[in-house]
Amino acid sequence: MNSRLSARARVALYGALCLLALPFVFPTWWMVTSSVKPVGDIFAFPPSLIPTEASLSAYRRVFELQPFAQQYFNSGYIAAVVTVGTLAVSSLAGYAFARIRFRGQQVLFVVVLVGLLIPSEVTIVPLFRMFNSWGMVDTHWPLILVPILGAPSVLATFIMRQFFITLPAELEEAARVDGLGRFATFWRIALPLARPALGAVAIFTFLHSWNLYLEPIVFLSTPEKFTLPQALTQFVDAYGGPMWDVQLSAASMTAIPILVIFVIAQRQFIEGLAHTGLKG
Repeated sequence: MNSRLSARARVALYGALCLLALPFVFPTWWMVTSSVKPVGDIFAFPPSLIPTEASLSAYRRVFELQPFAQQYFNSGYIAAVVTVGTLAVSSLAGYAFARIRFRGQQVLFVVVLVGLLIPSEVTIVPLFRMFNSWGMVDTHWPLILVPILGAPSVLATFIMRQFFITLPAELEEAARVDGLGRFATFWRIALPLARPALGAVAIFTFLHSWNLYLEPIVFLSTPEKFTLPQALTQFVDAYGGPMWDVQLSAASMTAIPILVIFVIAQRQFIEGLAHTGLKG
């Protein structure tokens, strides 16, 4: 009887979760299905969940109107470089704040966290002047350096610090007995154990860089150097109106890989955040 009730409760729970997921799934489903509909059917009411006349012509036009393949590559490699750089900076800084005791440590950590409170819009003008004086405007360097050394790295440093604090100190003591130095202890002991936190940091850093919009429109002016969020705004007709079918096709190709990555890595993401805690 208990097992029967448990099965019924499980079915009811899954049914409730499916209903609650509809408001989040429906916009994505509408975007993907509308990308293959005729323009006149996109805003039909009530909206059709399954297109009656499917066509991939809008997907072909995406690559004809813009250098979309190059822009896709730009977003991909920039996000990958930013992710690797942020992991390197945040893991080293987080370990230092968690394990190395020095004068003014807590004050310095608070100063670093203040970076999270400063909106990116406040610093965009001085950053533009700085990169312009270095001859880096209309290059990808600002899109790489600003996230690695800016607010996303600060949040990543906080997550890594909280994770390293939870590691038992006995592990480092055993490493010192074996003759390992500080960096060797970090590289061989602490970093391998921090895989859940590294996974969480990697996911949200990649997503942040992939979706970055303000910095590309400020620093980039050549279409071949655009990233995807900036490229999506360029699909307009001769009168400046949106080309809905083309925009939805480009948006679908932009969003689907990220959705797939998150679905595959969501367990690692949740586990990493759960292990960081708020200790210290």
